[in-house]
Amino acid sequence: MNRLIAVGLALAGQLVASMAQAQSTRPMVVLVHGAFADSSSWNGVITVLEKDGYKVVAAPNPLRGVRADADVVADVVKSIEGPVVLVGHSYGGSVISEAAEGRANVKALVYVAAFAPDAGETAIGLTGKFPGSTLGAALAPPVKLSSGGNDLYIQQPRFHQQFAADVPAPQARLMAAGQRPIAEAALSEASTAPAWKSIPSWFIYGEKDKNIPPAAMGFMAERARSRQTVVVKGASHVVMVSHAPAVASLIERAAAAP
Repeated sequence: MNRLIAVGLALAGQLVASMAQAQSTRPMVVLVHGAFADSSSWNGVITVLEKDGYKVVAAPNPLRGVRADADVVADVVKSIEGPVVLVGHSYGGSVISEAAEGRANVKALVYVAAFAPDAGETAIGLTGKFPGSTLGAALAPPVKLSSGGNDLYIQQPRFHQQFAADVPAPQARLMAAGQRPIAEAALSEASTAPAWKSIPSWFIYGEKDKNIPPAAMGFMAERARSRQTVVVKGASHVVMVSHAPAVASLIERAAAAP
């Protein structure tokens, strides 16, 4: 009997060690929000990922310019030991495409209703490449900055239908009040060397996105040779808020891919 107990304890110890090793080799997930949002937009996704054993950090995105924002995210990535899955929403897709370039520890890119620009392309140019975006008419008058340039916001009364139509109205009102503005110049700044040309990518976006036309995101996913593209029926631009489990599931598939 003592021998059976000893064998059982040894097997249990091996199982715990194996689980610990699997846990330690899992990639860190780095989430990058986009324009008119903030890191809280990832809360539902973070909850699922952490429950499933992933370590997560929502990186700051200043929304000032593609290269400058990418440098901030790249510094976060450089500080992480081990593999990283880099995830970007909306304009954050442009940022991760720059930030991951040359970062050997980034094993996967996940684009969540996001831009995946080629060299020389801009967010505003890709938005207008296909019909369907109604963002321009929903923007508030620009806020002029004392340092020069303009900040852009979505009009709060139009935020729900424009940005988050499938989110409950009380939650959308909070999101509208807390939205982070983007520098107008950032939307016209050309990308340089896109990392999706050398790093595997995954895409997920909503069928009813009113910010970036779904046709544009489908085009970018196909061009990037997306490992998997998920189109969520009826989902708005904030698919990570309204369909957090679906977004988390795709991130986990990217993290587990060889």
